[in-house]
Amino acid sequence: MILVSVKTRDFQKYITLGATPGCGAPARARPLYVWPQTMATTPAVRTLFTRFPMLSLRLPLRALADLPTPVERFAGLEDALGAAPLYVKRDDLSGATFGGNKVRKLEFLLGAALAAGARTAITVGAAGSNHALATAICCRQLGLRPALMLYPQPNAHVVRQNLLADLWTRADVHAFQDYAEHRANLRGLVAHYREQDHAEPCVIPTGGSNPVGAAGYVNAGLELAAQIADGALERPTRIYVALGSMGTVAGLWLGLAVAGVRTTVVGVRVTPPAIASEERLAELITQTASMLHGLDPSFPLPDPSVDPPLVDHRFFGGEYARFTPESVAAVHLAHDSAGMALDGTYTGKALAGLIADVKAGKATEPLMFWNTRNSRPLPEEALRGDYHRLPSALWRYFEEDVQPLDREERTDHGAH
Repeated sequence: MILVSVKTRDFQKYITLGATPGCGAPARARPLYVWPQTMATTPAVRTLFTRFPMLSLRLPLRALADLPTPVERFAGLEDALGAAPLYVKRDDLSGATFGGNKVRKLEFLLGAALAAGARTAITVGAAGSNHALATAICCRQLGLRPALMLYPQPNAHVVRQNLLADLWTRADVHAFQDYAEHRANLRGLVAHYREQDHAEPCVIPTGGSNPVGAAGYVNAGLELAAQIADGALERPTRIYVALGSMGTVAGLWLGLAVAGVRTTVVGVRVTPPAIASEERLAELITQTASMLHGLDPSFPLPDPSVDPPLVDHRFFGGEYARFTPESVAAVHLAHDSAGMALDGTYTGKALAGLIADVKAGKATEPLMFWNTRNSRPLPEEALRGDYHRLPSALWRYFEEDVQPLDREERTDHGAH
């Protein structure tokens, strides 16, 4: 695996290229969809570039998102909780084909991959990973081959849905018995795709969360600041968002800090503390600011220890992708009060944090909930595939029952 050769040393540190292995032949499916190619060359107008024009010349980006995403009143939830105003940032609508928080990151990550001459992008996630699926869809839009390294998670209906959709994208799907086995096989996979492509593949970390991916949420923070300045909403005292691989929260906090918006970003932890913690979050913020400052010296270097983001540890549930009574209750409340579909792994837990703080009197309105889930429906043909075309280690998600809280509630709960 080598580093991408790009214009500045500070940017170069954060892009790794590479892609195969000893995990058997990847699964493929017949192409069923004509992928839109216009996004590959569409000029991108991004708030980050408007504020720091030098970055538009030095930070590669391929337009994948429909931005800015709207801000709406969470009116039904206001009535249910007796608290107003509550706002929701609709990043679930971030892409025309597939929404959610990953699309913002992938604009920069895949832009860097293409700038470096990659033909394959490798990423890793849980079996039902929305990040893996988003990567596969965005890769196909840009003419890249997606390679997905998947490891186990608790079963859910959305795991089956996303695995079939992975097939539909014609992604190369590789299954591993755990995260450690993925790490052990990564170099071999990189060598495999290097030989096939005669080019270095790009390796995208879990959740797309490195400084390059986090730049997508620096842009989001600046975008929200512009919406506040334009009167689309009052400045929220707190913003609640799921904290998984941390790139979303790190970038959002940094963008808001650079814009001078005084608010508290609350990251509701949904991954183990070894992955998401206050210390690791501060480190990612610092690395992202350093990268952007290296590309444009006018980009500030805010101190993440001053008005830091808060990490809420109450709603994890003991295991990644394990639904909890609180997250399922939040999913029900959002659906019943506002017609908004959330998931039991990420957004349900983030909203549970907001609900608990409102009920306990710990949060003063106005408040914001940041919806990071995908709300774009997949085409029917995406779910018609034969799961036997997947690696056999993944068949169990179709043959075994889902976790108990998902049996009770058949709405779309997800895994990012």
